[in-house]
Amino acid sequence: MSAVPPSTSPLYEVLYVSTLSEGQPLSAVASIAGYARHHNQLSGITGLLVFDGQRFGQQLEGPELEVRALLDRIRKDPRHVYVEVLHDAPLAARRFQNFSLGFSTLEDETALERLEGLRGPAAVRAFVDLAVEPE
Repeated sequence: MSAVPPSTSPLYEVLYVSTLSEGQPLSAVASIAGYARHHNQLSGITGLLVFDGQRFGQQLEGPELEVRALLDRIRKDPRHVYVEVLHDAPLAARRFQNFSLGFSTLEDETALERLEGLRGPAAVRAFVDLAVEPE
């Protein structure tokens, strides 16, 4: 995974949770991650995606227009539902600058459910605490 080139646009971040759509195979997750890595690198977006077997948690960071456009595409993607934004705000410095999309699975099946109850900086802190070394 190569680092994303620096951008002159101010940084913005979004943290959301969502659920894998009913009937979607687990292979959909690999498809999502593979496409996202390539697209994110081209768009100057970095971040981390975690998956617990049914739910996603993702932090996206990059130029605001690109991050918001990506979030719109995610909301329209039929492979997952119940997209709920927990945090969106300007960002001083990237948290996951080395990953166009870091990906990790979670063994704690309730971690994303607990995260969903948080908002704003508290949600971001809890998400960063969840982040294990991306594969």
